[in-house]
Amino acid sequence: MSETFTSVSQEEAGLRERARLTFDLDADICVIGAGLAGLSIALEAARLGASVAVLEGRHIGWNASGNQLGTVMTGFALPLADLIERIGLEDARELWALSKEGAEFVRANATEENMPGIGVSNGVLEVSNVDAGDRLISRLQMLNEDFDTEVEGWQVDRVRDVLKTDHYFHGVHYPKAFQVDGRKYVHGLAALARRAGARIFEDTPVVSIDHSGIRKRIVTPSARLRATHIVLAGNIHLGAPLKRLSETLLPVSRYAGITAPLGERVHDIIAFKGSVMDSDGVDHFRIVDGDRLMWESPETTWAARPQRFAGAVKRRIRNIFPELGNVEIADMFGGATGQTVHGMPQIGQLRKGLWVASGFGRQGMNTSAMAGQLIARSILWGDERWRLFSPFELVWAGGATGRVAGQLVGIWGRASSAAAGSLARYREKVRVKDREREARLAEANRAAGTGPRRLHPGHPPVRPATPRERAPEASRAGEEEPVSQ
Repeated sequence: MSETFTSVSQEEAGLRERARLTFDLDADICVIGAGLAGLSIALEAARLGASVAVLEGRHIGWNASGNQLGTVMTGFALPLADLIERIGLEDARELWALSKEGAEFVRANATEENMPGIGVSNGVLEVSNVDAGDRLISRLQMLNEDFDTEVEGWQVDRVRDVLKTDHYFHGVHYPKAFQVDGRKYVHGLAALARRAGARIFEDTPVVSIDHSGIRKRIVTPSARLRATHIVLAGNIHLGAPLKRLSETLLPVSRYAGITAPLGERVHDIIAFKGSVMDSDGVDHFRIVDGDRLMWESPETTWAARPQRFAGAVKRRIRNIFPELGNVEIADMFGGATGQTVHGMPQIGQLRKGLWVASGFGRQGMNTSAMAGQLIARSILWGDERWRLFSPFELVWAGGATGRVAGQLVGIWGRASSAAAGSLARYREKVRVKDREREARLAEANRAAGTGPRRLHPGHPPVRPATPRERAPEASRAGEEEPVSQ
């Protein structure tokens, strides 16, 4: 099914008339932020019978939530082994189960009936930049046996059969993972939330919050709102009243490009139908609109115009898939995410009636959906599973110094990944040349008759002489040879 990333509706482009909060209002729950997390909370809470008001300073999905590749798969940004080391196997399994529930929440909503043109496609392939086959075995066993996740290990030949490049080696295939049109999903989520009874107000920034007392007070430029619960569902753009929360996040902007139509040749070179991402988090790509390539790669810790990175995306595609030639980048988009120091999202209750759902950078769509379910059910059903995230407290991200350090770490990480990949490909070429040389030598020996002598069938095998048997022959040879004077 095709996905129209380059032609969006008026609602998606933000051209429809937006509803602003211009009158005082009471609600059970006030959600600040109309991104994926905020809209998921609003939808789930409204479905459970609560009155919900969403306040958005700009418009729905204006930042990262409306500018992402739409990949949905179980897991977190923190590697699974590190998660187990941090909180133990049992709690890690519970968090993993919550992550699965988040993925199913997206799948259940992202249907053609709910969101026409959502373009669901299945399968995610994570590929390694180095020859890491041995390390994959234990990971596959852990995912299959301890975390009940369907995965397949792909050998190098199979990976290169669907991706015509020598940049990638082994792969892990997640057949139950999937992808949707990310832009359509965030607006479809808003439509579902409205249909369930949630009220969404755009162009309504929050001026101040008073979270004391049973009924919290939220002040906007033209109205006031009272609610029993406030959910801070945003990242680095939550604004001055929530600056302390924003400073626990490292802003990272990711940029992606969509090529002009490439024709059938793109399917010959990239035969995998789902999303492809490398294990180092450098590249993430898939085919959209039938024959266009959507590719996410560059990142910065400051905001920039996405068009500035069209050349970088173009060069990256040419470097990985030179057979595609000099592709044209037809569209660029990007958004800033908030990444936490510990690599896990921030989900839970800060104080009575004040909740947070943030830090979803590199976490995937399933994690923001999971946060929506978890917080809504915590407020309305008393679900205590949000406490599983308690070990991952709010940690200051270092301010401006942290941003510079984050950028340097990112550059170093990408450079080291490129160096490791180049070394792995060099070693592979050396091994291939050694095998070819050995094959040529063996063939030359056979042609010259100097290879191992073949005995006729039934001939007893020749037993090598022992040292004692060889000794008399050596002695006789010594007697027969005259000794020069």
